Amino acid sequence: MSNRLVARRYAKALADLAQKEGKLADYREELAEISALVKGNPDLSRLAFYPLLAPSRKAAAFDAILEQGKMSATVRRFFQVVAKAARLSLVHEIADAYADLVDEATGVVEARVRSSQPLSGAQTTALTATLAQRTGKTIRFHWQPDPAILGGVKVQVGSTVYDASLQGQLRLLKAKLLSA
Repeated sequence: MSNRLVARRYAKALADLAQKEGKLADYREELAEISALVKGNPDLSRLAFYPLLAPSRKAAAFDAILEQGKMSATVRRFFQVVAKAARLSLVHEIADAYADLVDEATGVVEARVRSSQPLSGAQTTALTATLAQRTGKTIRFHWQPDPAILGGVKVQVGSTVYDASLQGQLRLLKAKLLSA
């Protein structure tokens, strides 16, 4: 079974618990904080990824760190289970999968927008409104520069790509000219 699938199962278990407790967003923040902590701390990263350390020792050490970080009891117990199952190396994937599940539950979708220049506030607002209308969801907007686009924008929402770029229009024109 792939790590991504395993991580999603753990994330789903925590999300179900969080929903019962009404703490979906709180646990999302805690998991993001834990993931960032592991990424930013070489010792903690070694603890999570070192295969020869017994899972019970990993669980105890990780719990002590989470306790100092004032993490909730539920999240601490969750990571006890994860560590004892020798899945602590999936901490980043679990945090990402949990964030995706929270987005699904709250009707938020991520739009990755690429353009050669940053969009103005009015352009961002208009694009966000259009995407929200098309998807029926709340849009989380992420812009990234792409000089190859030349002009216009490319937007990816889930697996759907909207290409309103000059590069895309030129590609279509070339295809039409070559097929004529």
